[in-house]
Order: sequence, then structure tokens, then C-alpha cells
Amino acid sequence: MFTLKILIVEDDSVSALLLQRALEKNSHQIVGIADTGEQALELLKENFVDIVMMDINLAGELDGIKTTEIINEKYDIPVVYLSASSDAETLNKVVGTNPSAYVIKPFNIRELNMVIELAIFKDRKEKELQKLNNELEEKVKQRTAELYESNKELIKALEKEREINELKSRIVLNVSHGFKTPLTSILSSAQLLQIYAEKEHPLKMKISKHAFKIEHSVRALNNLLTSVLFFGKADENKLEYRPKKMFTGAFVKELIDTVNAGIENEVTIRSKIGEMPKTITSDPELLYQVFENLLSNAVKYSKERGVVEFNIRFCENRIIAEIVDKGIGIPKSEQNKLFDRFFRAKNVGIVEGSGLGLSIVKKCLDVLGGEVMFESEVDKGTTFFVTIPVN
Repeated sequence: MFTLKILIVEDDSVSALLLQRALEKNSHQIVGIADTGEQALELLKENFVDIVMMDINLAGELDGIKTTEIINEKYDIPVVYLSASSDAETLNKVVGTNPSAYVIKPFNIRELNMVIELAIFKDRKEKELQKLNNELEEKVKQRTAELYESNKELIKALEKEREINELKSRIVLNVSHGFKTPLTSILSSAQLLQIYAEKEHPLKMKISKHAFKIEHSVRALNNLLTSVLFFGKADENKLEYRPKKMFTGAFVKELIDTVNAGIENEVTIRSKIGEMPKTITSDPELLYQVFENLLSNAVKYSKERGVVEFNIRFCENRIIAEIVDKGIGIPKSEQNKLFDRFFRAKNVGIVEGSGLGLSIVKKCLDVLGGEVMFESEVDKGTTFFVTIPVN
């Protein structure tokens, strides 16, 4: 049993005296006895107490309940109510003041001491909990402030990165556009040289050979610039679906003719066109990018004089296509990176390429709402399966 400083608030002097003796018998120190709420508040101004024993019915303007409300607000001291009444109305009144305990008169000393010990224990635990809550709130505030500052720095960094990316995209687009015009001129000149070389000329073979090299290099550089311009649009979120009515036969013919024009390893494209409507509605530029890149890759990575199969058909408002080659294939360990920008498999050897083709295919299919899958085995070839919804 520990010693407590106790204030008794009781307007019945006999009950107050009996309570004092009972408490002092258990080594508690009585700081004072007040018979009104006003007097109790005055005593609390001048004295420190551990607990208040409060009668509900007091003389004066403040009853025990009102006095307890003031004590809770100003001093945060545990209060034990004393009352001869245990009716529901009285209990409802005292519940709102969060008392530490409620003792019915007459009480025995053992019960009273137990109630006081429990009240003190409850109060201390509540204060410990409140202290922990306060510390936690302070840590949360501090952490929130730190996160806010970090977030501000992150936003600044992201904004700076966005500005740099925009500047980079503008530079790339401007430079790429700038190269397009002279490349067209070089290509035209190379084609003219080949025409001139057809006439009788002592250097006919050399002129034709070098003109072909120039034309091939220009086409490769032009394709690279086209890819860079494409990603410039994609990075600026300017890649949009622009559907048009298009003739399927003319589209497929132009596609195959373009790919055939760039073949150097004598690969043959064997096309098989299934049932197709005369016209479809889709984005011709995006469709062209998908199939031109897939076919060009299939040709490029095929063996000398190999065959690339291009099967395309129409089913349930979808274009379904397969591009099959018997070329070098893609290592299993690298297949998960196949559509990454600038990725090239380790087994491509000296075959030229930018590593942008398949990432362009994936970007275009995302806009078209299509899908691409593939199967591949090293030295046995690769098959791409493409499905694209059209109207």
C-alpha cells in the first residue's frame, strides 16, 4: 500500500470525518476537507493532491459533477465519487465526467482502499498511454514534415528531369528533321548515279557498287531517324490513334515491296493472304510500323537465301498475322527483354540494328489495342503472332 495525498470533498461533516479516519488509518495523507465545490477548487490551487474523494451532492452552487468537470479540465487529477444513490439517473450524470471510480455509501474500509488503488493505477496507465500517444504524434508530425521536405525536393527533381527530357526530345526531333532533307537528296543522287552507270562507262561497275552502298547506308540512317522521331512523339505523348479507311490489298503490297527493297541477304518473303475485306478502318501509319519492323527483323536475322513466311488473315474484326523465320533465334535468357528500347540479343553478331524495332512494335500495338506474342529457339528461328482489332 502506497501513501497518497487526498482531498476530501464532502458536505456532511460526520461522513467527512469518518472517511478521513479510514484513509489515515491506511497511511494516506489528507490535504484538506471541503464542503463545497468552490472550496475544493481553492484548496487545489494551493496544494498538490494525488486523488480527490468527491461527494456528488454538495452545498453551494457547484455540485460534485460540475466540480469534477472543472478538475478534469484544469488539473487532470483522478476523482472517486461518493454517493448514497445508485439510481440510473445519477449514474448517467457521472459517466460523462469519466470518473476513476464510484463508491456507494456506506462503504467498508477494505473496499474503499481497493477502489482507491485501482483508481490510481488506472490514472497512471492512462497518463502513460497519453504520453506515448503524444510522443507518437510528435514523431508522426516530425516524420510528416521530413517527408514533405523530401517530397518537395523530389518534385523539384522530377520537374527538372521533365524539363531536361522535353529539351532532349525537342533537340532530337529538330536534329532528326534536319537530317531528313539532306538524306533524301543523297538518296536521290545515289539512285541517279545508278541510272547513269547503266550507260556505257569505263567505271560502270564501280559506280554502281558504290551508289548501292550509299543508297543502303542512307536507307539505314533514314530508318534510324524515323525510329527516333517515332519515340520523340511517344515520349511527348503525341502518339495517337488516327483511323482511316484503307485498302488492304494495296497496304500489304506496299509493305512487302518496301521490305523487299531493303533485302541484302537474298531472303525471300513468302506471303500468304487469307480472307481479307477489301477495306478496313485503322491507323495505317501504326499498322505499317508494326508489320514493317517485324518483317524487316525476320529478313535481317534469317540465314542467307532463307525464307520468311508472312501469313495474314481477317477474323471477327481482327487482323491475325504470323511472321515466321528460320534464323538465329533469341536466347531464352534474353527473351524477357525483347521489347525493351535499344535491346539487342548477344547472338546478333555483326548484323546491324538499333534495337528500336520491336519496342516500336509494342508501342504501336498498345495504341492500336493489339497484342503480340512470340516463340523462339536459338538457331531454329522465331515466330511472331500478332492480333489487331480493326473496324
